Parts: sequence; structure tokens; C-alpha cells
Amino acid sequence: MEYTTLGTTGMTVSRLCLGCMSFGSGREWMLSEDESQEIIDRAVDLGINFFDTANVYSTGESEEILGAALDGYDRDEQVVATKVFGEMGDDPNRQGLSRKAIEQELSNSLDRLGMDTVDLYQTHRWDYDTPIETTLRALDDAVRRNQVRYIGASSMWAHQFADALHTSEHLALERFVTMQNHYNLVYREEEREMLPLCDRENVGVLPWSPLAGGYLARPHEELETTTRGEEVEGYGHGYHENGGQEINNRVEELAADKGATMAQIGLSWLLHKDWVDAPIVGTTSVEHLEDAVEALDISLSDSDLEYLEEPYEPIAVSGHE
Repeated sequence: MEYTTLGTTGMTVSRLCLGCMSFGSGREWMLSEDESQEIIDRAVDLGINFFDTANVYSTGESEEILGAALDGYDRDEQVVATKVFGEMGDDPNRQGLSRKAIEQELSNSLDRLGMDTVDLYQTHRWDYDTPIETTLRALDDAVRRNQVRYIGASSMWAHQFADALHTSEHLALERFVTMQNHYNLVYREEEREMLPLCDRENVGVLPWSPLAGGYLARPHEELETTTRGEEVEGYGHGYHENGGQEINNRVEELAADKGATMAQIGLSWLLHKDWVDAPIVGTTSVEHLEDAVEALDISLSDSDLEYLEEPYEPIAVSGHE
């Protein structure tokens, strides 16, 4: 395993973060507690020390599973991240980024995780109904109470993130130290504004959907052969549009040339990007997890990177809402 410093936090994290959205119930492809435990145990064996979940993943079940699985390990050796924003019930105050929602949901997340403090607490999306100052003050207080060590954000417009960073500086509040954004070989719209902003502000970058929901893990024509693949096509991200199919073909070709899997080439591309700290890798099998870790050993030349990137054309922005 390789490690890096997460943004300006000083924390050392594995170059791959284990995403825990697949732990729980609610989707056909999700994993039971025993199945999830097996993946988490193997992740620790492989040197992964960074885990990402959210309160809305299976309505808290993912946090419960992760907390129980890590209970047998030294908590000081793990870096745990979770998120807040989405609907957690019919009560309108069980969603969003108001002070009430943040304080209630953070307390509930800590209970489910079985932890006194979470290492990284992230806003899952932008709240158009709550002033960013209000959200940041609530998060700042959570840090002061030692319930949270660092705060991060997820997909939003660059101007919103810039506003949040400026507000923190102006009011001397804790600032977002990470950005968890939608970024992969067939969705590169973040390179226009968000990633340069993160680079300038020394914000750690944690891409979600690094394999485009599986689109980069198998040939284009095979996508609909999996339940998850059918769902991805329905998300409207447009991965197959504007050069996406050709990129998929080139990933397949390069994988064959290097004796690797398509998923390993897709992950390796991200790992070669200087502004990426740790892609968030979700998996439903130990085998796929092991394949992901092996991507760290794949070297792509400048010509390889150019060959993979050349067909890309702009597509509609997605993932912010």
C-alpha cells in the first residue's frame, strides 16, 4: 500500500479509500454485515486505513456495519469519514445542513459508528436553504467539541466552494480541507474549475465513482449485463457520450497490452493525477478490492495518459444535486 498526506490535515491516509455505500440493504447488489466484514478485514490486511461512509447509506446501516467491523482494530490506526445532508426520515429537520440537522445527525452517526470522534465530517451536497455561514459555524462548534477532527465537502459548483472557503477565512472558522467530487476518465468536467481551485487552496481531493459506476471496469457492450450497470445507465451521467465509448475501448486495449484489468487502468489514471489524494473505491467482492490495490503498481507513461484522454469531449455537469 502507498500512503499520502490528506490535504493540509497532516493525517496519513492510504492512496485508496474504501467506500462503504455497498454495505447494508436497499439494493440488490448491497452486502450483508458478514459480507461487509470480510471486505473490511481484507482492506485492513492490504494496508487500507481510510474508510468513507454517510448517514444516508442504507439509512445508517452502513455506518453501523463499519463501526462494528472496525471495533476489533486499533481505532487510532484508522481514518473514518462520514457525511451529512440527505433525508434520514420524514421529518424535514432530518435533512439539510442547518445547525439542528448537523448536530442531530452527527450525534446519531457517532452512535452508529460507536465512536466519540469522527476524523472527517463532510457535507454531502450544497444546501440552498441554509446560509453557508450557519453551516460552517455548526461544523466549527463540532470540531471544538471534539466530535469532529476535520471537515470536508462533496460535489458542488466551484463558486460555492470558493464562497465557503472565503467565509471560513473571513469569520476565522474551520475550513473545508477536502473535496469529494465526481471525477473519472469519462467525467472530467471538474478539471475546468473545481480541481484547479482545490490545487490552489491545498484541498485534498477524494474522487467518488472513480470507475464511472463500473463503466470503466468492463467493455461498453457488457455494461447492461450487471444490475449495477443498469442502474448506472439510469443515473444520467452520460459516461458513454462525447467520446466515452472510445475511451472505454482504449481502456480495454491498454489493459490487454499491460496484462491488467480495465478497472486497474481506470484507477491508475486517477492515481497519476497530482491533485488526487485518494479515490474512493466501492466494491462488493474481495477479489475486486484486491484488483484495485494492484492498480497502485501500474505505471502509465505520458503517451498512455494522452492516449486515454484524447477522445474526451465536454459533457453535461452531473453529481452536484
